[in-house]
Amino acid sequence: MTLSAGARAPDFTMPTDGGGSVTLSALKGKAVILYFYPKDDTTGCTAEACGFRDAEADFSGAKATVIGVSKDSVASHDKFKKKHGLTFTLASDQDTHVCEDYGVWAEKSMYGRTYFGIVRTTFLIDKDGVIQRVWNKVKVAGHVAEVLQAAAAL
Repeated sequence: MTLSAGARAPDFTMPTDGGGSVTLSALKGKAVILYFYPKDDTTGCTAEACGFRDAEADFSGAKATVIGVSKDSVASHDKFKKKHGLTFTLASDQDTHVCEDYGVWAEKSMYGRTYFGIVRTTFLIDKDGVIQRVWNKVKVAGHVAEVLQAAAAL
């Protein structure tokens, strides 16, 4: 079950690209775009990441911090960021605890095979740590512009 608007965003600390870490509660006072994606350097995930990269100045203007989360390792994130010139934080949730807390770790099906994976989902979290908007089962086309519009309205 995914979280919905009005819920308090579960706090987390995750390792990030570049050997760092990110803690949601440390970002209090800023809006946070927390987007979960299935896998580094795949077609849809790359398009989504590059969309957030291209709009980063606009998100900064809206005083919003973008954080991408997948199950990939920090080393994978480092390669993905370098290859595509990504400038925002990528967090690694290899044990899926944060994905589970946010309700995005779910059973999926492809080519008749079922497995667990990340459902592409974006959360807009306000400066007080409250979820203002959730986009479930995201379709990449037009998504970044929609998220930006919602972040700018906060």
